[in-house]
Amino acid sequence: MRATARREGEAFQHDIAIRSHHVQADEPEDNGGEDTGPSPQELLAASLASCTAITIEMYAKRKGWTIGDVSVDVNYEPAHRGSPTRFEMSVRLPKELPEEQRQRLMQIAAKCPVHRTLEGEVMFEETLEAV
Repeated sequence: MRATARREGEAFQHDIAIRSHHVQADEPEDNGGEDTGPSPQELLAASLASCTAITIEMYAKRKGWTIGDVSVDVNYEPAHRGSPTRFEMSVRLPKELPEEQRQRLMQIAAKCPVHRTLEGEVMFEETLEAV
């Protein structure tokens, strides 16, 4: 999987190309940006929220469960000196679902690829190219 960010405009606005899709990222005005798109950290929270919702829905579909609307809210608090990065995630499922299905879907939510990446060991390989 590849994502490429290229600056657009004057401040911090970037166009992010992912396959044939384009997403804007920027910083809020109080960080020197123009607020033309979500910040990179907001995109990280969005990745976790959307991955969790999609994982739940894919599992339910495979099981043949009709689960109705799924909503996932993620609040992301970056690490500060002496405290770890913190994600608060709230999953909303219809109350009509049997309790055992809701509990199983919550177990599956923790297995989404973004969740596993964030809680696992991460390695970086960085290169610099002069162009």
